[in-house]
Amino acid sequence: MDWVTIISTTVKAAVGVETVLYALAAIGINVHFGYTGLLNFGQAAFMAVAGYGLAVTVTVLGLPFWVGIGVGLLAAVLLAIILGIPTLRLRADYLAIVTIAAAEIIRLIFRSVAFKNVFGGSDGQRGFSDGFYALNPFPEGDYGFGWFTFNNRVTWVLFVGWILIALSCLIVYLLMKSPWGRVLKAIREDEDAVRALGKNVFSYKMQSLILGGVIGALGGFIYGLAFASVQPDIFGTETTFFAYTIVILGGAARVLGPVVGSMIFWVLLVLVNGILSGAVEAGYLPFMAPTQVGPVRFLLVGIGLILLLVYRPQGIFGDKREIAIDAR
Repeated sequence: MDWVTIISTTVKAAVGVETVLYALAAIGINVHFGYTGLLNFGQAAFMAVAGYGLAVTVTVLGLPFWVGIGVGLLAAVLLAIILGIPTLRLRADYLAIVTIAAAEIIRLIFRSVAFKNVFGGSDGQRGFSDGFYALNPFPEGDYGFGWFTFNNRVTWVLFVGWILIALSCLIVYLLMKSPWGRVLKAIREDEDAVRALGKNVFSYKMQSLILGGVIGALGGFIYGLAFASVQPDIFGTETTFFAYTIVILGGAARVLGPVVGSMIFWVLLVLVNGILSGAVEAGYLPFMAPTQVGPVRFLLVGIGLILLLVYRPQGIFGDKREIAIDAR
């Protein structure tokens, strides 16, 4: 087994592109679920409309890169408003059902043959990231030390991505320490009591949905720019479930919980994948085929997460009181 390769890929995964984009999606989920108590299972839709907003603006309409960023963010805000008006008066599981259905509808629209000229169908869209890489201040080459290196394109994506994570965490921290954030936490605990105090609960929920959706949309941008393409099936329900897993793993209603959770989640997946792949190639697991490594790694990591939920349901840094949402 090539332990150097296994360890190097695992360490790089801790700060890699997947960690960045899922951290941003999870920070948005943390605003919804951790701080406000909203069971939004449609976070993938916010990532999708942002990524496709950028892609369509640049490739189909021929507009500049920065206009595409603005369109993607505006699309996320509009989605939050359209989705929130009929759903935010629902509670707990009903809200989850509606939002997950809405996310699937959006994914199928992007995948539809009828709109293939605009969204590219199942093939998606590509060729919209040139404006982003034109801003790359890193000359061509590798950056890092030893085996911990990235090429200039990945380095630029990670540089921007981690800045976005830092800014998102700072914004969430400042907002949740403000009176506005305290109202959100009160809504999570008992929205009827907040309503009795004269607060417009619907308005606060809508603001939370918009904020978390826009932060999640940044993850959609990072995905599209890192891989220079967007494809509808990437934004399936499992994307939202991964984000929730990351939030719970790190600890709900903790500013850095989603970031640490994303790092741990992807480190575990990459490490288990590397060990299993190496063991199969070395003949240590003769009963397992190489094609079975992917499903088995999710099985093993899933078992670990189940044990975490059994023995520490609040996550690594969380508090049990933070996940006791008002589900009436």
